[in-house]
Amino acid sequence: MLEPPGRTVVAVDADGTVLGSAKMNPNQSGPGAHVAGAGFMVSPAAAGRGIGRALGEHALAWARAEGYRAMQFNAVVEANTRAVSLWRSLGFEIIGTVPEAFHHPEKGYVGLHIMHRYL
Repeated sequence: MLEPPGRTVVAVDADGTVLGSAKMNPNQSGPGAHVAGAGFMVSPAAAGRGIGRALGEHALAWARAEGYRAMQFNAVVEANTRAVSLWRSLGFEIIGTVPEAFHHPEKGYVGLHIMHRYL
């Protein structure tokens, strides 16, 4: 769990089963603290149920309410096409890709996208 000004949220179903989580925080400290960052996890069993979208929308609303000017994701695995598509649908753009920065268990070395959007 993050200390303020960060925030951690957990998505659960009616039975209390954890479906996913998100952490939101300043992307950098000091002069870069006006840009929010976030990280997400969704249970494979909950894939395709809108959990990632709900967490992403919550993170964007939180960042706006906290006065951030933008949100940046530092490491979106390019092979995770569902995540890339989701973030694009929420207004994020790929501003760069670090080549072969992630060792995918099936696809080998793939890039990590840096994704950004203004709030």
